[in-house]
Amino acid sequence: MSATQTKAAPVRGRFGSLTLAVIMGCQLMMVLDTSIVTTSLPHLERELGFTSASLSWVQNSYALAFGGLLLLGARVGDLLGRRRVFMAGVAVFTFASLLAGLAVSAEVMIAARILQGTASAFAIPATLALLVQSFPEPEERSRAISIYSAVIGAGGSVGIIVGGVFTDLLSWRWGLLINIPIGIVVLLLTRRFLPETDRVRGSVDIMGALTVTIGMSALVYGLVNAGQSGWVNPTTIISLAVAVFFLVAFVLVERRAERPITPLRLFGDATRSGAYVIRLLIVGAMFSTFYFLSQYLQNVLGFSAFMAGLAYIPLTLLFFVMVYALRPLGTLIGKPALLLGALSIAGLGMLWLSTIGPDTPYLPGILLPLMALGVGQGFAIILLTEFGMSNVAPADNGAASGLVNTAHQLGGSIGLALLTVVFAASGGPGAGTVQIEAHAYAAVFSAATWFYAVAIPCAAIILLAHRRAVRATR
Repeated sequence: MSATQTKAAPVRGRFGSLTLAVIMGCQLMMVLDTSIVTTSLPHLERELGFTSASLSWVQNSYALAFGGLLLLGARVGDLLGRRRVFMAGVAVFTFASLLAGLAVSAEVMIAARILQGTASAFAIPATLALLVQSFPEPEERSRAISIYSAVIGAGGSVGIIVGGVFTDLLSWRWGLLINIPIGIVVLLLTRRFLPETDRVRGSVDIMGALTVTIGMSALVYGLVNAGQSGWVNPTTIISLAVAVFFLVAFVLVERRAERPITPLRLFGDATRSGAYVIRLLIVGAMFSTFYFLSQYLQNVLGFSAFMAGLAYIPLTLLFFVMVYALRPLGTLIGKPALLLGALSIAGLGMLWLSTIGPDTPYLPGILLPLMALGVGQGFAIILLTEFGMSNVAPADNGAASGLVNTAHQLGGSIGLALLTVVFAASGGPGAGTVQIEAHAYAAVFSAATWFYAVAIPCAAIILLAHRRAVRATR
């Protein structure tokens, strides 16, 4: 038996549904926490004694730990067994959620968010790897990946909805404490329904782990600081320079490592590499919708946190509807062509959103662009997850899963940093008039449209590569 061969038979029927539910429960729980506190930040500032400058670290501390440790977490899952690492990550995340929900000071909240991000970095790469090995049949795997991707794509908007409901009707603390019963159920079901993998023989690529962890952490920190202090700030420049140095060193180390933490051969396929780049771009664009549109609805249009959350329901529903529309459309026109069309629709939706003003009505000015984004982004995230894991050897499932999630996480960090700079340069909050603030939000969405403008040619390259591969097999 190979080092990565599963000990359990492929899942079927009811057990397959439960396996998928366990993985989705973990994924949704952790994705939610990237956005669930967005609508409750003013309450956190008042209750826990955050300053205006330190408040952003409720989000940034999670992103820093998550982004910095993702590739290491993926490799550790390969070495120690993905289910073992998955369960450890879920257990630590559940405890950290309890700590965050009961936090009595800003320091405790930041520490809990760092712990949550660390746990996510080890658990999330294992989820996609476990899903791929649990559903070896192409049709079953495609369906499972579609649902997985919909959860990832919709998680940000679901987090805003849940956060808004809890903040207005109960307390912001429940948005974090809700993870505890979910985490306990996931842990109880994991041992019964998720197959374990054998440990890969070998040791941790220490130099690779050090260089990628330092490089990724410095990159995320530099991007976060750029969003707060600008691109010419000395801390930003030093952090990004450190990131470049260590990431270049990481590539050089991986070229020579016997068992690299991230096999560079994963980038040798045009479809996979294109999927990573496009994912980074469109997640960066979409994050602006979750983060800035929520503020626009509340600060400009006067929505409550609860109403702002409800405004995202059509977008969230469309993410899941696209799961069922993908198969017939993908069969009819081909998945690479569908990706190209989906990105075009999403880009048009973001362009439409960039026309908002101080008195734009929700219908049609907000709702219809959100629906276009839901359709386009819903298709795109599913297809990009599938393309990012295409033609990957079983031994590389964990590493490929780590790259998919790293692209997703970095996309959010890069997008937020770039668009925060655009927001501040265009007026930003506290500018004195609602008109100026509304203009700043419109400028953010206009800049986000360019992310799709870059992603669309990348999708065209994937389409051309696919057609060349088809011709070569004839």
